[in-house]
Amino acid sequence: MIRGVTGSDGVLLTTARLRLRRFTSDDVPHLVELDSDPEVMRFLTGGRPTPPATVRDEQLPRILAGYDRYPGLGRWAAEDTIDGAFLGWFALDPSDDGTGPELGYRLRRAAWGRGLATEGARALVGHAFDTPGVRRVWAQTMAVNVRSRAVLAKAGLRYVRTFHLDWADPIPGTEHGEVEYELLRGDYRPPCGPGTR
Repeated sequence: MIRGVTGSDGVLLTTARLRLRRFTSDDVPHLVELDSDPEVMRFLTGGRPTPPATVRDEQLPRILAGYDRYPGLGRWAAEDTIDGAFLGWFALDPSDDGTGPELGYRLRRAAWGRGLATEGARALVGHAFDTPGVRRVWAQTMAVNVRSRAVLAKAGLRYVRTFHLDWADPIPGTEHGEVEYELLRGDYRPPCGPGTR
């Protein structure tokens, strides 16, 4: 994995199969398409798409503004290293003080089942603990989202708790609660072996 400060090309890091780069205004169609897939949005909105105007006027401007506030943290477009195809995104969404970013990811269905979520999540966890001041990486998902829970565990995060929130418009599975996972700086062990450093 190649790590480092975001270069002039906007790339944060590259793994064997993923390139994570800054989003640009040209990514609106990618994000709209991603959030239009009912299966991608199943555990987020119950399958309802994000309106294009919300992506264009709210979500993307917030993502772009975040890069300068906490360098090295934020949301990153994921591309295939071979053909440059947009695969989705990975995130280290910063906490208010920047010490506890939330790990997240959303991938197109065509990218599922290939280990890409785990590859990207592991890379971002390593990047987080290479970032000064980060003490904790955490994530949450629905308790019934077993695939996402498996990715979090493979990325080194540990189950912390199950909790229940009151939702105005609950989706199927909400009754089982949300789960939180975390990894503390003192517990992080960098991967070792071929292709790592």
